[in-house]
Amino acid sequence: MSPEMYGVLGFAALFGFLASGMPVAVALLIVGFVGTILLSGFQAAAFTLSGQAFATVTVYELTIIPLFILMGNLASTAGLSRDLFEAAHKIVGHLRGGLAAATIVGCAGFAALSGSSIASAITMGKVAYPEMRRYNYGARLATGSIAAGGTLGILIPPSTGFVIYAVLTEESIGRLFMAGVLPGILLTTMFLIAIAIVTFFWPEEGPRGPKFTTKEKLTSLLRATGIGTIILITIGGIYTGFFTPVEAAGVGAFFALIMLIVRGQCTIKNLYDVSAETLKTTGMAFFILIGANVFAPFVALSHLPTTIAGAVTGLALGTYGTLAIILFGYVILGMFIEGLSLLVITLPIVFPLVVGMGFDPIWLGVVMVIVLEMGLISPPVGVNVFIVKSVVADVKIETIFAGIMPFWLAMIVTLALIVIFPQIALLLPNAMFN
Repeated sequence: MSPEMYGVLGFAALFGFLASGMPVAVALLIVGFVGTILLSGFQAAAFTLSGQAFATVTVYELTIIPLFILMGNLASTAGLSRDLFEAAHKIVGHLRGGLAAATIVGCAGFAALSGSSIASAITMGKVAYPEMRRYNYGARLATGSIAAGGTLGILIPPSTGFVIYAVLTEESIGRLFMAGVLPGILLTTMFLIAIAIVTFFWPEEGPRGPKFTTKEKLTSLLRATGIGTIILITIGGIYTGFFTPVEAAGVGAFFALIMLIVRGQCTIKNLYDVSAETLKTTGMAFFILIGANVFAPFVALSHLPTTIAGAVTGLALGTYGTLAIILFGYVILGMFIEGLSLLVITLPIVFPLVVGMGFDPIWLGVVMVIVLEMGLISPPVGVNVFIVKSVVADVKIETIFAGIMPFWLAMIVTLALIVIFPQIALLLPNAMFN
């Protein structure tokens, strides 16, 4: 049997394991280990398994994952996400769709602390949904804005998606973080425009809320300075070169802890819950990375990347035609497979193919993250949609999927703009590192 056939059977087995409910990391480990045995022998497979496990957990740059997760958990426990939502609520809540817009802003702000789409969706769902329903918002706009806003968690830095992409491709985490800033702002703006369009044609989806006094607005803004300060210190420190990304994560976690103490939330129970959640999420992320690093050598040994690259090139679709097919494939696969898992499974094949066509690897990281975001809210298995459903049990799942469609179209527009104008993603990293 040819190496390529072993590769095809390996992917078939991998997707079969995933369909059966097996954890992604375990499926990657099994397929990668057994596949390497078949192609190179047991000794090579054992060396890969032990060596990659040790190498992954000792990568200094990966310290950023637990630190940023810790920062997000501390900030959430301290109530910083609620503060940002309340500030946006008081400033724009009197406009049509104002609370939905406040939800998007809140998600964007919390994304800059947590780096997690799921965490953003859960947190803002608990904070924003009761308020929107209290002011008679339509269920479609209310849930759609939460599900879509949550996806900003893997685009706006610090992003777990960028960290994993950087480790698997040996690109700079700092450059990727900076590359996500302007696209993150652009996508947030597109989401706000989508809300404005929806409420213009269907005003009953987002009725106007009460007006607040200038004093109330200023008070809420002052209270929200906590989250703004942490974002400014971490992202600003990375941009100016004062901090490395890992150092910025540590400083951000420290300031989040200070906020927890200042607000009187630093209890034994809260510290235990924050630590347990941080360890759980970190362990899951590292386990997936170990699995990916065992799976990737098997893919390389199977020669599948070279074979697929040759087949795609032979179609003579041109660079952008080929890119369009790849991105469309990601959207389809993203409907069934969680985004970060899909990234680690496919990157060994896709990365050399796309970079080999002349595309910038940092720009590619941004584009892939946006496509993965689309998968998070795409039917029938949009992960963020089901996360929101778990928070708002009274809304039918089809209603949530209907609510995300304007935001899904906004993602398409954003993706097109970044493909047409790659400098949107490359401006800041080039200015910072050149």
